[in-house]
Amino acid sequence: MQAMVFYGLSRQLQLRDVPEPRPGRGQVLIDVRACGVCRTDLHVVDGELTYPKTPLIPGHEVVGVVAGLGEGVTDFALGERVGVPWLGHSCGHCPFCARGKENLCDAPGFTGYTIDGGYAQRTVADSRYCFRLPARYSDIEAAPLLCAGLIGYRTLAMAGDAKRIGIYGFGAAAHIVAQVARHEGREVYAFARPGDTAAQALARKLGATWAGGSDEQAPSPLDAALIFAPVGALVPAALRAVIKGGVVVCGGIHMSDIPSFPYAMLWGERRIVSVANLTREDGRQFMQLAGAIALDIATTVYPLAEANRALADLREGRLAGAAVLAVSN
Repeated sequence: MQAMVFYGLSRQLQLRDVPEPRPGRGQVLIDVRACGVCRTDLHVVDGELTYPKTPLIPGHEVVGVVAGLGEGVTDFALGERVGVPWLGHSCGHCPFCARGKENLCDAPGFTGYTIDGGYAQRTVADSRYCFRLPARYSDIEAAPLLCAGLIGYRTLAMAGDAKRIGIYGFGAAAHIVAQVARHEGREVYAFARPGDTAAQALARKLGATWAGGSDEQAPSPLDAALIFAPVGALVPAALRAVIKGGVVVCGGIHMSDIPSFPYAMLWGERRIVSVANLTREDGRQFMQLAGAIALDIATTVYPLAEANRALADLREGRLAGAAVLAVSN
């Protein structure tokens, strides 16, 4: 099969013919139809997430059709559509798993990082960590749900019952979570990269009360701020924007260093928290919600062989919404 492979020697993936994987016990073999291009993939390729498996096939927003069943698999059938997320394995017995916090597992496996992912014509995945996808979305539309949607959903949940939500970095995750927030009756204030009028226009189209640059002041005090841009300097900016008792939720897996700021900005029981990975329960809840509310998923589609161009466009901020690889078999 063909796959885009990361060898760890440069910021480029290589298109290669590689052996087709075979499903082991508990695994499903998947004919990949689409795979989202996530900022986490970019962090891996750019060396900001260290010690990936190499060689590595990236990609953890995988949509495909079950083409083979490993021994013991009973939860999926041949021909069924399936989605593969970032969390590909958890140990099941560490203190975190025992408390239902498998997203904090001490011995996890991550799709497209420590486990080969979906920048390929076929992949294998542990069937216990795969999701059924809402039928209302095409393969291309469903791919961003598997990380941008899921992580956005978990990030929003950590904002509690906040009414006025500021979203910093209006990309793949933000454009989905903004719609969830609006569905829940919250006000959305979108902060895009300065000068990114396309992202601001998308935010307004999706119901944002206000959209502007991340260098601008919020027009109203915020109850919570969600940060998806990997820019540490946005943390003190968001702290300045939230009210007493407000929370700043950092939704990315990597962020540049947070600059120092006066304690007075944190005082008043403001909080800074991070989101780590996802749980399968997050996935089940979010897919049920996504099936009910008809999300408008904005995508830019690339062929598999042009994954490097998709990553470059993401790196340079040339995307509004999500990048997705269309994979043919």
